[in-house]
Amino acid sequence: MFLRIALAASLAVMTGDLLTWPDLAKRPKPQPDATVAYGSDSMQKVDVWLPQGAKPPYKTVLMVHGGCWQTSIADRSLMNWVADDLRREGYAVWNIDYRGVDRAGGGYPGTFTDAGAAADRLAKEAKRFHLDTRRIVAVGHSAGGHLALWLAGRRKLPKGSVLRTTRPQKLSTVISLGGLPDLEATAASPDNGCGTAVVAKLVGTGRADPYADTSVPRLLPLGVRQQLVNGREDRIIPYRMATDYVAAAQAKGDRAELHTVPATGHVELVAPETAAWAETKRLIAEAFKRP
Repeated sequence: MFLRIALAASLAVMTGDLLTWPDLAKRPKPQPDATVAYGSDSMQKVDVWLPQGAKPPYKTVLMVHGGCWQTSIADRSLMNWVADDLRREGYAVWNIDYRGVDRAGGGYPGTFTDAGAAADRLAKEAKRFHLDTRRIVAVGHSAGGHLALWLAGRRKLPKGSVLRTTRPQKLSTVISLGGLPDLEATAASPDNGCGTAVVAKLVGTGRADPYADTSVPRLLPLGVRQQLVNGREDRIIPYRMATDYVAAAQAKGDRAELHTVPATGHVELVAPETAAWAETKRLIAEAFKRP
């Protein structure tokens, strides 16, 4: 199971009819069409979801799961329900996994280099799976929202960073679902559902500025369209993290927009029947139509 039930209960501080993690996890889980390994660790995998009946090459969505950057909380299967929904809509999905900070090799730099290697593997496998690499839309949930935005900004990484790569996978649009893009703000916010200690494990120590190559605002402007979808009733990720980030991105000249969904918490963002996911699908379709 992708989720520790005890932690799920503590994180699901929801009220009324809002979804909880167990509400999502108890559903029958659809399965991907293929799995690709990009390393030897069991988390260094990508699940590939391919549309049936669509004409190749397939429009492709790169997906990044959340879980507070911790493998013990979530893995890529957290996204299976929405990946299957996109597959039914005619999209291919490249759903990446990575080592969390609680796993050997995770944290800094491993969590970041894993995300980068998983994203870059897409181009190498494109011919095999008939993926259209001319325009890739990334969708990340929660901590995955941070990683998806970070992937878009890798070309801006400072010289000397061990996270730099020569030819990072280009993304045309990033959609962050209840993300935590600003790691400095997250570390200073005890009300965030991931806690503050996890950030120190993620960014590492022993460097003069551990946020310079890890926190997305330090990489602005990203030069790609950024769409943030947030639930107004999200009790896990404070709403200000979205508003503050969008303001910072816009101030740097980026095309960043916030889409607020009422009566929506954190789990609804990755449940296929919700208004939040309908908004995300609208944004995905719009992104592929742009000239």
